[in-house]
Amino acid sequence: MRRYGSNLAALALAMLALCTHAAAQTLPAWLTTNCPECAERMADKTGVYILEKGEESLLGRAWLTQNATQTIDVQYFIWSSDNIGTLAAEQLLSAAERGVRVRVLVDDTLIDAQDKTLLLLSAHPNANIRIYNPNLRVGVNFWERMGNAFTKFRDVNQRMHDKTAIFDNAAGITGGRNMADEYFDFDHEYNFRDRDVLLLGPAVADMTENFEEFWNSAFAHPVELLLEDIGREITAMDVEKKSRELHAYASDPKNFKPQIRDAITLAPGKFPAIVRAMSWEDVAFISDIPGKNSGEHGLGGGGESTQQLIDAVKNAKSSILIQSPYLVMPEGGIELFDELVGRGVRIRISTNSLASTDNIQAFSGYHGQRKALLKAGVELYEFKAYPAIRDELIERFPDLAVRNPVFAIHAKSMVIDDRTVFIGTFNLDPRSANLNTEVGMLADSVELARQLTTSIEHDIDPANSWQTTLEFNPDMAVSRLKRLRVWLNRALPLEPVL
Repeated sequence: MRRYGSNLAALALAMLALCTHAAAQTLPAWLTTNCPECAERMADKTGVYILEKGEESLLGRAWLTQNATQTIDVQYFIWSSDNIGTLAAEQLLSAAERGVRVRVLVDDTLIDAQDKTLLLLSAHPNANIRIYNPNLRVGVNFWERMGNAFTKFRDVNQRMHDKTAIFDNAAGITGGRNMADEYFDFDHEYNFRDRDVLLLGPAVADMTENFEEFWNSAFAHPVELLLEDIGREITAMDVEKKSRELHAYASDPKNFKPQIRDAITLAPGKFPAIVRAMSWEDVAFISDIPGKNSGEHGLGGGGESTQQLIDAVKNAKSSILIQSPYLVMPEGGIELFDELVGRGVRIRISTNSLASTDNIQAFSGYHGQRKALLKAGVELYEFKAYPAIRDELIERFPDLAVRNPVFAIHAKSMVIDDRTVFIGTFNLDPRSANLNTEVGMLADSVELARQLTTSIEHDIDPANSWQTTLEFNPDMAVSRLKRLRVWLNRALPLEPVL
């Protein structure tokens, strides 16, 4: 399901069209055992559980991966070869070895696994890996990369920003987290304050449909075809060796912290509690077509997810609360906010400060618009690099706290009128609006709105964020050199790709 009307009521009505499909679906044993009431509830509602902490989101993925019996489909923008990325690969390989069909679709730009590793993992008969829009990294040599950057500028910048993990077509996770240490509060130097959502029910069918559309699109290329020359050199012994290496890595306590392993062991006992805590709602899973749009408008053109979110914002009556790591208003955005504030809508935005941001280019775009946003009446809160909330996020790992890592906002969420909720991958910037494909959950729920509002308001508390005004901003908290880099980036014509 992709196209909806311009209001949330239309979304809810469209969602009900899938009820018969959901009711007829045979649910996996791991779900019916842990949630006997789920079959009845999933007939017409989607269960929603917000995954605030990185550890909780990691445990959810690990437990579902270990218990899936038929299929696992995952789609990511970034897959790192660090601790988390390697452990995730090992978990998926283990699932394939016990007979689960595993499909992995990763964007080409920021995958840092070696080509041979990709081929070795995809060599398993139950595992398949495809690369989205491969014109920079996988199967592309240096000269091709340089040529593509100059001759295919729009294509190179059109990326798959989707982040989904689907288990037995019954449970799905989506949100801001990629497969790397820093998205799960594990990095020693820099971590993200992020947010995912666990879904059970009809919305997962939409998530699966979106995955199938991308998997079968002309943008998705099997690694075997991209790396044919290397593939000819791979032997069965190479595949077996890689499997042993991954399993040995995951078995080493230095790599897989004992407390995390213990937590995963206890996860089955916690799953019923998670289900009891779920909010059962009419949920729409919103997404874009592969390629985002036709490309006829160059670096513009919008997308289906863009329009859905614009429609939701335009219908606001009293309040909008947004959390976005990058804040560069697309064309017409500041004017829309000015109009909404003029109608009495209170707009608050949580974003990164110059001290916390991981993206100087994006911050330079925000820096150029900040005064206009404030003059329009938007309330801005910039996250601190060392917020008080980090102690809550890494409370299980006191050794990490000693290292004093920086934290930054990476969650992409919104609450409208204390009842409309969005959690997904969409940043408030031109890239998400026009170039990157995006996904997310859109729901009409007072309870979810309350939970999400509480979380974001905690992030904008003075202990965690500075409130920026026309008289004050926290830019002086960083070095003169970093501030200079912002001004230099502002001089470049980067805004359409920020």
